[in-house]
Parts: sequence; C-alpha cells; structure tokens
Amino acid sequence: MTRFRVVVMMMLVLGLVALAFPSRMKGQTWNKRTKVTFSAPVEIPGVGAQVLPAGTYYFRLLDSLSDRHIVQIFNEAEDHVFATILAIPNYRLQPTSRTVITFRERASGEPQAIRSWFYPGDNSGQEFVYPKRRAIELAKLVGQPVLAMPTELAEKIIMPIKSVDDPVVATLKQVPLEAVKPTGEVVPITEVVEPPPARTEAVTAVNASDATRSVPNTASPMPLLGLIGMLSLAAGIALSLVLKGSA
Repeated sequence: MTRFRVVVMMMLVLGLVALAFPSRMKGQTWNKRTKVTFSAPVEIPGVGAQVLPAGTYYFRLLDSLSDRHIVQIFNEAEDHVFATILAIPNYRLQPTSRTVITFRERASGEPQAIRSWFYPGDNSGQEFVYPKRRAIELAKLVGQPVLAMPTELAEKIIMPIKSVDDPVVATLKQVPLEAVKPTGEVVPITEVVEPPPARTEAVTAVNASDATRSVPNTASPMPLLGLIGMLSLAAGIALSLVLKGSA
C-alpha cells in the first residue's frame, strides 16, 4: 500500500510540473506587448495625419475578444498613450519569429503610414483602421483601398483610455467599417483584409530582442521556477523510494 501511495504521489507531482509551463506561456502573450523602435517618423491613425517621431514605442492589445481588436501605442516609459486604434485581424501565410510592421508605400521623404502589426509567431495580425477622410487621402497616395471608420470619431483615438470597460472602447467596436478606394468609392472590406497579396510592400522587421513577450506587471518567473524545482525534487525522491522498495 505504501508503494502504491508513493507512485500516486509521483504521478501527481509530474502532472503539476507539466501544467505549470502552459499556464505561464499563456500569460506571456495575453496582450502581445511589443517594443518597437522606428528609425524614421511614422504615421498612425488619429486626428488628421498623426505622426510619431522616430523613437521607441510599445504596442499592446487592449482588447481582442471579438472580430474587432483594440490596439494601444505607448511611449517608451509606457506612461503615455499616443493612440487607441481600432483594428481588424488580418492574416499571413508564414509566421516569423520577429515582430513585423508593414507600411503603405509613400513618396520619398514622407512618413510611412502604418498598415498592420504582426506579433512573433502569429499568423493573425492587426490591420489598422483610419478615419475616413484620412483613409481616402491615403488611398490616393498609395493607390489601393484603406480601411475606414467615420471621421468624426478620430478624436476618440487620441483619448487617454485606460480600461477595456471605457465607453470609447465600446463605441470603437460598434462603429460601421468600410474600405475606400482612391476615388472615395466604398468596396468590400475583404479587398483589404485577406492573406498577404502578391504586391510589394515596405516591411520593417524589428529585432527579436525588441519583441518583448508580455506578462502582467506583478508577475515574476522566480516563484514559478522555484515551484518547478521543488516539484521536480519531490518527484525524484518519490521515484527513488519506489526503486528502493522494489529492490
């Protein structure tokens, strides 16, 4: 009976060790926090043509529980929100181990307009939505459709939203969306949100060291590592007892 109890204890300990790793990995990617450094100014959705100077920023998902995602862009200190942007999932055929930011082609010397953001290892990325007036202007500049939402909501993008429960988040997720051509003609959103097309796009790949997998601020790997060590030691002792008992 004693040997049976030891075997059961060993199985439980090994099961806890196995469960510890998946839960930790899930916690690392819940908001896809990513550190991105731009070597030149870039345009993001906002009021008019909102341009971020060259520098370091953090991208985070505020909410991704529906077919519309909310992305926030912070300064390097993460104490200021530059934009809270509506996005729609878009897809690529092959994920990479690095963060990928795609831009819409612009004339030489002009800030590139950010189009989408792909987190390392993900097939699904975030295709950004621009206020309609600016979306039409961008469509004319790049010669292809751009995702658009009502222009009057542009001011919502630059509001200092802190929580997914903020009324602005609900507003952004309920607004009518469309894709606009250079002529202003509305076309199906599927002309923009689809697997990567054959046309050439400017792509910036951020070094893997700059793509920081996210954990809640209060989380630390040390308690988990300590627990795993203790569980592994207990499993070893249990196995040793079983072997001695069978000798």
